[in-house]
Amino acid sequence: MTADNPGQYGQSLLAIGLGALVMAAASQIEIALTAVPLTTQSFAALSLGGFLGWRLGGAALLLWLLLGASGLPFFADGKAGFDHLTGATAGYLLAFPIAAALAGWLTATFAAKSLPRLFYVMLAGHALCLVSGTFWLATRIGTAKAIEVGMTPFLLGAILKSALAALTVAVLLKVRSRRPASAEAI
Repeated sequence: MTADNPGQYGQSLLAIGLGALVMAAASQIEIALTAVPLTTQSFAALSLGGFLGWRLGGAALLLWLLLGASGLPFFADGKAGFDHLTGATAGYLLAFPIAAALAGWLTATFAAKSLPRLFYVMLAGHALCLVSGTFWLATRIGTAKAIEVGMTPFLLGAILKSALAALTVAVLLKVRSRRPASAEAI
C-alpha cells in the first residue's frame, strides 16, 4: 500500500472485515467430538492467510478474535466473550491469527505456484494450531488427556482441511492473477 493510492487502504480494510466475517461463519460449522469441537475455523484461517497474505490475513483473524471476545457470537457454537480467551480452547483460538499470518508468509515466500507446497504450508498451520491448543489444554487437564481429546481426534481432519485449504488458495490465487491489469488487487 502506498500513500498515493488511498483506495487501496479501503480495499485492505474491506478485506480484513470480510475475512473476520468469513471466520465467524466458519466457526458455526462444527461437529462436537470432545471438549474441543471440530470446526472449519482452521480451514478458513489458513485459507484467508494464504490468499490475503500475512498482514491482511493475520489482521482479519485478530479482528475476528477481538470481536468474539467483545461479545459477538463469533466463536464455535455461537459463543462469545473474553472468557474464551482464557478457557479450555484458548490455545486454539489464540493460534489462529498466528497460523493465518504464517500461512500467508509461507505462501508468498515458498508456495504460491505449487499445490504440494501449499498443502505443506497449510499442514504447518494446522500443526501450529493443534500444538498450541493441546499445550494450553494440557495446563488444565494434563498432557496425556489433552493429547487424547485435543489433538488425536483432529489429526485426520487437519490433513483433509490442509488439502482443501491448499486447493482453495491455489484456485483463488490463480483467479486473482488473471484479473485485468486495470483491476486493483487487494
